[in-house]
Amino acid sequence: MKILLITSVYPRFDEDQEVPWLRTSVSHLKQAGCEIIVVAPSHKACKAKSIDGVEVRRFRYAPAKWEILTHDEGAPSKMAKNPLLQLLAIPYIISGSLLTLKTCLKFKPQIIHAHWPFPHGFMAFFAKLFCKAPIVLNFHGAELLLMRKKKWIKPFLKFFIKHANMVFANSSFTAKKITEIYQRKIEISPYGTTFENSEQQRLTALTLPVFRILFVGRHIERKGIEYLIKAAALLDRKKFQVRIAGTGDLTEKLMRESPKEIVFLGKLSKETLEEEYKFAHCFVLPAIVDSKGDTEGLGVVLIEAAEYGLPIIASNVGGIPDVIIDKQTGLLVPEKNSEALANAIKNLSENEALQKSLVKGAAEHIKQNFSWDAIIEKQMNCYMLALSHSKNSSSLG
Repeated sequence: MKILLITSVYPRFDEDQEVPWLRTSVSHLKQAGCEIIVVAPSHKACKAKSIDGVEVRRFRYAPAKWEILTHDEGAPSKMAKNPLLQLLAIPYIISGSLLTLKTCLKFKPQIIHAHWPFPHGFMAFFAKLFCKAPIVLNFHGAELLLMRKKKWIKPFLKFFIKHANMVFANSSFTAKKITEIYQRKIEISPYGTTFENSEQQRLTALTLPVFRILFVGRHIERKGIEYLIKAAALLDRKKFQVRIAGTGDLTEKLMRESPKEIVFLGKLSKETLEEEYKFAHCFVLPAIVDSKGDTEGLGVVLIEAAEYGLPIIASNVGGIPDVIIDKQTGLLVPEKNSEALANAIKNLSENEALQKSLVKGAAEHIKQNFSWDAIIEKQMNCYMLALSHSKNSSSLG
């Protein structure tokens, strides 16, 4: 099957850590027999390049120094900081639409799969006027947050949702938000792990002097890292150690506010990150609904942590309950409640039976619902269904 995939972000070079879950998804689709071309924006004039044997075509939309809408951080966040970047939206859509059309006319895809339907729905539906391929939209939540701030976006999203052949959401939380715009069937298509070595054994040594608590993610408001830092203050520093991986806008502020016992690991290589997972005792995602109304659409790090055999504690927000079922696959705590988070960490550290039960429950849940084999099988079935419905509609027309 020939798939044209449209996205705002895709790795620019082999070592690039951008959207690893999307890169992994494309790799698995290729293994399933799909022929794929990716259309993505340039970033500071980066050139088109094949990644993992998949052709990536880049569209230019501004002089190199201004091609910064995407990559490293989401476009909505960048535009909030610098409103002038909104002026790039029109050339972005026009240039992307032209390259999508050009690619469609030559490649003749059977499916156009557009991630982040705003603004990529414009590109997909423009191309469909000429190549007639069915459209699959993939929502991840950022476009829904943007709609809340820019009310004029809603009619466009409603049109895209209504007329798409298939609509994917990364979680049941995101799916519910989509149906509030337009009521239709939404397929849940989550992420799988981004690590190749799944079902790893933790190497935590019983002789370690402290109970290691690991956080992995961008240092942004909706991750709720400040509440983990406050929870750490309620724990015995001789018995517990919080280790925070990643970087972001809040890194310096968080470091200033943290006691020296909290370890900031910075941006880690894939290999070093795997080591952190292996030697941790538990994983914590203290996510919140932030001041802009944004929260976790799913939380792929939870899947990674579960595959490394870590018991998990997370906030009960957004799409997290799709992965963490309280007391079955992990522990859920109220958002912005450092005391509840600290108590959950203490209870977990003192209850080895609970740790083993949560790890076992999470492993079974992940294997059943978040393995790439299951995800890709469902995605391929949805592609075939969209293609079948499109052909039937054409014959009836």
